[in-house]
Formats: sequence, structure tokens, C-alpha cells
Amino acid sequence: MEKTEIYKPEHYENRELSWLKFNERILGEARDKENLLFERLKFLSITASNLDEFFMVRVASLKDLVHADYTKKDIAGLSAKEQLAKINVATHEMINRQYSTYNRSLLPQLAENGLKVISHHEDLDEEQKKFVDHYFEENVYPVLTPMAVDSSRPFPLIRNKSLNIGALLKKKNEKKAEEEFATVQVPAVLPRIVRLPNDKDGNVQVILLEQIIERNINELFLSYDVVCAHPYRIMRNADLTIEEDEAEDLLKEIQKQIKKRQWGEAIRLEVEDGMEASLLKILKKELHIKSDDIYEINGPLDLTFLMKMYGMEGFDALRAPKHIPAAVPRLHGDYNIFDEIARGDILLHHPYQSFDPVVKLIQKAAADPQVLAIKQTLYRVSGNSPIIAALAQAAENGKQVSVLVELKARFDEENNIVWAKMLEKAGCHVIYGLVGLKTHSKITLVVRLEEEGIRRYVHLGTGNYNDATAKLYTDIGLLTCSQSIGEDATAVFNMLSGYSEPLHWNKLSLAPLWLRDKFLELIARERDNALAGKEAKIVAKMNSLCDKDIIDALYDASQAGVKIELIVRGICCLRTGIPGVSENITVRSIVGTFLEHSRIYYFWNDGKEEVYCASADWMPRNLDRRVEILFPIDHDSLKERIIDMLKILLADNMKAQIMQSDGTYERIDRRGKVLLCAQDYFTEEAKTFLEKAEKKDENSRVFIPAEPQ
Repeated sequence: MEKTEIYKPEHYENRELSWLKFNERILGEARDKENLLFERLKFLSITASNLDEFFMVRVASLKDLVHADYTKKDIAGLSAKEQLAKINVATHEMINRQYSTYNRSLLPQLAENGLKVISHHEDLDEEQKKFVDHYFEENVYPVLTPMAVDSSRPFPLIRNKSLNIGALLKKKNEKKAEEEFATVQVPAVLPRIVRLPNDKDGNVQVILLEQIIERNINELFLSYDVVCAHPYRIMRNADLTIEEDEAEDLLKEIQKQIKKRQWGEAIRLEVEDGMEASLLKILKKELHIKSDDIYEINGPLDLTFLMKMYGMEGFDALRAPKHIPAAVPRLHGDYNIFDEIARGDILLHHPYQSFDPVVKLIQKAAADPQVLAIKQTLYRVSGNSPIIAALAQAAENGKQVSVLVELKARFDEENNIVWAKMLEKAGCHVIYGLVGLKTHSKITLVVRLEEEGIRRYVHLGTGNYNDATAKLYTDIGLLTCSQSIGEDATAVFNMLSGYSEPLHWNKLSLAPLWLRDKFLELIARERDNALAGKEAKIVAKMNSLCDKDIIDALYDASQAGVKIELIVRGICCLRTGIPGVSENITVRSIVGTFLEHSRIYYFWNDGKEEVYCASADWMPRNLDRRVEILFPIDHDSLKERIIDMLKILLADNMKAQIMQSDGTYERIDRRGKVLLCAQDYFTEEAKTFLEKAEKKDENSRVFIPAEPQ
């Protein structure tokens, strides 16, 4: 039987359109009435934040390609211009659904539950008007900077993502006065949600800051009559272009490029629905924006304010209880982390289990006189990172501390520059990433002098060293003092800090030099086993899948009969259900309370199962343009635990959505089935593990033998 031709554009999904489908799945959580009301607010806020970044980076890069007359098509057969046209239609439809959800579903339900949002200042009663006017005079007016535009005052810089109010003015007492334009930025330093006095029934009432300013805007232009005033907001190209080879100082170059984000090309203009045509015409002309890139919004601009509303006090029954990660069974109570790692590898499952052991490893290493050196890669860290503080303390204590701080971590550049300077000041050796590559790997090496000699303790993870997001993102971590992994970890840092490239690797596989080939070999092995009549299976979990070589290898394996189950949270350019091509492939996406971030790769290997975790997704950027690490889970008990995790994820029928053959996603029919939410299951499982461990005494903890040295 002749094999179906694989390499056709219609067999692939466009990356950007796939991402928009992912954001639609998040929007689906905002629309899902089974979710608690404030959780729905949170999901709607996330869709808005995601869309902002999508425009600033992805849409901006496509516009750059169009400007450069770049006509090469993507794997789905679309040029940049064609992609923009499809994105334009899809995003306008998505924004309409966002505001339909907000106006028709969330606002009425908020009111029913004791929280009334005054959508427009004209809806205020007399008592509220007095309160709002006083609030404006006392708190808002002193902060505002109204900017007029005339022959001596050019159109001002409108900052990226800032909320503004545009107005048309006429001089008072001049019948033939021409309309003049003025604008005022809604100050981000003030709370956007302003609480009004409760109504007579005790219900909480709020109004947005821009409505207060709009009501009192005449106070800013006393010599003028305000013809009209409407909020607007622009999005600019925020994709940094850094010529690393020509930059003498990468840190200074990135600092310079960050500032340019504020005056990058305007790529989207949001305006209040019903804005006067003459005002819109001025904005369109001055911002050099096309009609297709204008979004008329039926509601408040920038729905990310809903995350602030989510945090309002007094509505605990409307949101999920705050998640508290469970302690790791072998790492609770009074313990020495080095002794515990020496007893055997420890698997960490965040956010179900605490991130504290990772922080404690660095803190303990910083204070331990036996520790000689600490080496770590940092991609994104929290605003007040205890890991940064511990690394600085370690350097001050005389340890050899080497830290690779990735300055090119998008939208965290400024944060990382601050930490890099602080670590340098404390005496750490700081490396600012590698030319042409982002260092996305998550690895820590602690070198300790013990009675038997030097021992290396290593942490490897699928997520960032960020104690804040570790409570929100699902990730896997491994603590080990395996000699073979320790040797590889040393080689990794020697490669990052110098020019030393190892002749071979014991356990780890790194991008950009070896990881792509490793994945392709593992997939090909399953294909060959299937062709030989053996059982063959792949299960892979990741954030995104858009690498053509990997997709083609999966299609090839599927044609051979390999059963492939993919758990892909976001972008997926692979298509399922193509006759003769991908009939053996399923794709599911899980969108829930926590952000699915772990990368896990399982291969049946003729019954000798192999499990790997990684910092890398199956994307060209991860395999070709980043330093990434793939690490094996070798110990049988830990391997079985991860296999069990995959089984639970594949059995989820509450938050999982399955890709259909037309590229759409559908929820699972739950009728007659036992309901299972994987995230809830793992939350309870982590508590159960801890309870069982606490029933044992210190000498009978679950013991995992160390790998033979």
C-alpha cells in the first residue's frame, strides 16, 4: 500500500492561528459557568494580557516581514501578509467574544453577588457624583498632565500599552473656533479600580479611573469647551532587535533597546466604541495606523484590570481557595538537604509540591563551609528572589559563584539587568548569556568537599528559578548527586563560561548542538520498532509544538503504526486525523487553574521504557537558538511516578480539550464517566504523599537507592 504524501501545507497548522485557538481555550474558561465567578474574571484578564504580548511580538514581527517584502511562506503555506489578514479577522472576533463575556455574563453576575461596576460616569447618582468629583480633585488632578496639540506643540509620544483619553476642544466664546486635539494619560501610578461608597443594601460599588477623569476632563482645559472625550490605547512593536555580534556591551545594548519599545511602530489601536469620527481620524493619522488595526471596544479598554478585581477583599466564596503547595515527603521537618540528596534522587512536582527545597539548596550551600562553588543559570526570577539573595550571600562568604543571567528573556530584561548588577557587586562571576543564543536551560550545580572527596549536587528543572511562578506553573524538578550527571553539569557550565565543548555526554542532551538529533533518533526508534511489528508508543507533554522536522518525524512514525499521544498546552502546528498520515496521533490541551509548563517525553522502547524531562519544547527556537537541557529519569520508582502522571493527564476529562481533524478543539463528553481533573488529582496526591511520610518516623522514610557511582 502506497504511503500518503506527508509534506503538504494543508497538513500543518499556522503557528499564529494555533496560538489564537489556545487563547480561545482560555477564553472558554472565562465563559465556563462551572468555574467560580472570580476565577472567570482571572481567565478573561489572562486572555487580554496574552493578546497584548501576541501583538507586541508576533504580529509585530509579521509586520516587519511585510515591510521587508519577505514573501516566503510558512509550513502551512501562508505568507506574512496572508497571516496578518487571517489574524485580523480572528482577533476582531475574539475581542467581540471577550466583551460579550464581560458585558453579558460577568457584569450581571458580579452585581448579583454584591459587586456593582459602574460602567460609565453618566450612570452615577448624585451622591456618587459628589464622591467621584472630590476624589478627582484630591487624588487624581494633581497627577495628570494634559497635552494639547497645535503648531507649537507636536503630537506627543503615546507610550506603549498606556491608557489615554483623547479629547476635541473648542475655545470658549469663539463661535468659529476650530476643534483642537488634546490627550491625557490615565496615570498607572493610581489604582484603576476606585471603590465608591456601598449602596443602601451594602453592595460594593466601583468605577474605573478613566471614567472619573472623563467626567472631570473639563477641569483640565478651563479655557475650552470639551466637544468629546474618549479613552484609547495603542500597542507598539516591542520585539527587540539586538545586533549581538556588533554590541561591545550586551547589557548596555539591551538597556538601549528596551527604551525603544516605547516608540516602536504602532500596530494596534483600541478605541471606545462610538468615538467621534473626527477624533478617530486624528488618532489614525498621527499614529500612522491602518483601519484594519483599529479595534472599537464595547467596554473598558485593557481588561487586565480584572486581575486587580480578582484580588479584592471580601469575595472569598467567589474564588478558589489559595493553593498551598505540600512539602516534599523526604524534605519536610528538620533535614539536611545534602544528606537527603545523597540517599537518592528526589523528584519535585510543582506547584503541588513546594519549591522551597530548591531555594533551601542554594541557601544551605551559601552557608555551608564545605561548599566550594555554586553555579546556576537564571532565565526568569521573582521580584524579590531569595535565590538571588542566597547567591549574593554565597559570594560574600567566599564561595566561587558563577551565574549565567539571560538578559534576553523577553519582558524580563530590565529585571534581569538589575539582578545581574547586584550579583556582580556581591562578587559573583556573571555571564550575560551567549552570543546568538538564549540560555533557557534550568540547572544548578553545587560543588562540595566531603570526606570521600568532591561531590557534585545538581538540580535540573523544566521551569524557571522563580519562587513566585512555582506556585502557579506545573513543572518537574530533579535533585541528584549522580556522578554521571554531575560530570555533565560541570561540562555544561564550562561550555557556558568558556569554549570547552565535551567530547561526549553521560546523561544530558543539550540544544542547540545535540538535542534535535536526540529527539529525532528517539522518534525514529519507535517507528522502526513499529515497522518490525513490535509495540511502539510515544507520549509527549510540552507547551508548544511547531518544529517541522519533529512534526514530520511524528507523521512518519504514525504512518508506521506508532501510537502517539501529545499533551500540548498552547501552539500545535501538527494536525490530527489526516487519513494515512496522523490517524495514530491524538493531541489534547489542558487549561486549568495552573499553567501547564512541564516538558515530559516518554518512549516505550520495546518495553524498556525511557522517560525524559526538559527545559525545551518542540519548537525551532528551543532546538536551534537556545541552550536547553534534556535529562533522563532513570530510577525506576521516579520513572513510574512520571508515567503515572502522564496517565492521569491523559485521563483528564474536565479541563482537557481534544484536537479535532479540522484543527478545532472540543471538550470531552463526560456523560456516564467518572470525572477527573488532573490538577485537582495531583493536589490531593501531594497531600497524601506527605501524610503517609509523616506517619513514618525519621528512620523509615521512603528510601530510593543512589545510582551506583
